[in-house]
Amino acid sequence: MATKGETGQTAERVVLSHPSNLGKHGRDRIRQDYYRQWLRRSRETAAPGDEWDEFTDIGCCGSQMRIPFRVEAVEGGERVTEDTEIEITEREACDLGHGWAVQYDE
Repeated sequence: MATKGETGQTAERVVLSHPSNLGKHGRDRIRQDYYRQWLRRSRETAAPGDEWDEFTDIGCCGSQMRIPFRVEAVEGGERVTEDTEIEITEREACDLGHGWAVQYDE
């Protein structure tokens, strides 16, 4: 895996997918600008087929919701930077823990 200090072509755009059974609250969280910024900062590289096991907070109580993202496509190089566009789409459902039940609305 490349480190942030190494040279390499920058990914212009990375398309991530999440399971279609992610609830509305989780979808609202991951579509926020701050979340995309977190994804750019937390990853150094991206390649189609990579699995990113990420999380988001679910509001009160400090609990977390785990989200299994998959890299569907990468345009440009593999290095993720602050300039990389992050697009989020959905894929087939899977066994997904939804975090605290009050926040799961499906």
